[in-house]
Amino acid sequence: MELLLEYAWVLLVLIALEGLLAADNALVLAIMVKHLPEEQRKKALFYGLLGAFVFRIGSLFLISFLVDVWQVQAIGALYLLYISINHTLKHVIKGKKPTEDAQPLPDKPKKQSGFWMTVFKVEVADIAFAVDSILAAVALAVALPPSGLANIGGLDGGQFIVIFLGGFIGLIIMRFAASYFVKLLQQRPGLEVAAFLIVGWVGVKLAVITLAHPDVALIDHHFPESSIWKSSFYIVLVLIAVIGWFSSSKGKVQDEDNAIKEVEDQQPGKTLQG
Repeated sequence: MELLLEYAWVLLVLIALEGLLAADNALVLAIMVKHLPEEQRKKALFYGLLGAFVFRIGSLFLISFLVDVWQVQAIGALYLLYISINHTLKHVIKGKKPTEDAQPLPDKPKKQSGFWMTVFKVEVADIAFAVDSILAAVALAVALPPSGLANIGGLDGGQFIVIFLGGFIGLIIMRFAASYFVKLLQQRPGLEVAAFLIVGWVGVKLAVITLAHPDVALIDHHFPESSIWKSSFYIVLVLIAVIGWFSSSKGKVQDEDNAIKEVEDQQPGKTLQG
């Protein structure tokens, strides 16, 4: 029962993190396709989501064979720390608003991409989002105790299932629930910064796993599985989320703030109005 609860807790953390990241990603994708006619917007997003699913499945199977290579762990840790620091600096030091990207850009006489070029750009963006998501999921899951299920690549079967479900649910959120999370981010903008701080903290966890790797051995091999480290990690994670929640008081989303409408209007498969 204790093992099941630990796996369920990590999965819940992944779902919450995936939801916040998916909302940010959905805003970016909405902006990328907004210049296309309505029907083409839906097709471009559909192809993008389909490509994201295929890429996530393929990359998950690939990383399952590489997850125990300490060099891969080190690169993953550095990447997660980089995107966390970069995003935090951009939003905190530069004072960039979380929904700034959703505001209309000044009119510029520039040539817009065609349909297939837009699809290509969406696919590239999806790949970048998938890398963030999978690395964060792996860092959270690899420290889980063995489940007793057969290994898949270099991952315990239970750990693989948690990572797969986290990534799959992230895609579902991006497709069906992104508008809810976008609204939540607009009401409490501190959550977006908190989400990327959590990504950085997950990068720290992956760095600890790297330093404890037998081929590196800078810290004790059993430290990442110790109760002290696990409890400290999740206490800090929860504190970041709580501070992010209360750091910005809940505000009403004004009618002129079109971020939610953009995401809702550009969901693939939405019934045409009128």
